Amino acid sequence: MLAATNLTKEYQSGDHLLTVLKDVTFTIEQGTFVAIVGPSGSGKTTLLGLLAGLDTPTRGTVRLDDSDIGAMDEDARARLRGAKVGFVFQSFQLIPTLTAIENVQVPLELRGDDDATDRARDVLQRVGLGDRLDHFPTQLSGGEQQRVAIARAFANRPRILFADEPTGNLDSDTGTRIVELLETLNRESGSTIVLVTHDLTLAAHARRIIRLSDGLVVSDQLTDGGRRTADGGGNGQR
Repeated sequence: MLAATNLTKEYQSGDHLLTVLKDVTFTIEQGTFVAIVGPSGSGKTTLLGLLAGLDTPTRGTVRLDDSDIGAMDEDARARLRGAKVGFVFQSFQLIPTLTAIENVQVPLELRGDDDATDRARDVLQRVGLGDRLDHFPTQLSGGEQQRVAIARAFANRPRILFADEPTGNLDSDTGTRIVELLETLNRESGSTIVLVTHDLTLAAHARRIIRLSDGLVVSDQLTDGGRRTADGGGNGQR
C-alpha cells in the first residue's frame, strides 16, 4: 500500500543544512495498523507529510497504492488524496458553523456523492455519535469532536488513513478510546492506518511500530506476538 525508499528531507537554515529525515526506507502492507513514534523533533510529522504527498522529499521516493507520488504534479496528488486518503489531526479541523453530520458530508458532497447524507449518518453511528448528528462542534466534548473528525476521514472509504497525534488535545482516557476506535475501524474496514504519536502506550495498539530518532529509523517491530523485528531498511530478522 505504501513504500518509502531512501526518503531524505533537508532544509537550508542560514549557512547550515538541516537534515530532518535521512534515508528512511520501509513498506506498509494494505490493511495494517502502523504507529510511527519518536521524541519531538525526530521527524515524525515531516515523514507523514511526505508519505501523504503533502510535501516533497529532497531525495527518495514514495509510492502510494503503486502510484509514484513524486512523479505527479500537485493537482494529481490532490486527486489521489481525495480518492484514497483520509486525515485526522491533533486539532479537529471541524467547521464550527456546521453540525456533526454536515461536517462529515462536506468531503462526500465535494466528491459529488448522491448518498452523502446517508453515508454521513451511517459512519457517525459507527463511531458512536448517532444521537449527536445535529450538534455543533461547540456542543460536543473534545473526544466527540475527534470522533466526528474520524467519521469524516472514513466517510470516503479511504484506502489509507494518516493520523497525526490525534489524541494530543485529549485526556489520556479519551485518547485511549480514540485509538481503540481507530483500531476497530481498521479491523472492520480494512483501511490501512498510519498513526503518528509520541505516546508508546497508544502506539502499542498498532500491529507494527516504527521508531524514529534524529531523522533515522532506529527500529521497526511487529507487535503481533513479537514474531520479528526489522532493521531500519525493513529486512526481517528471526
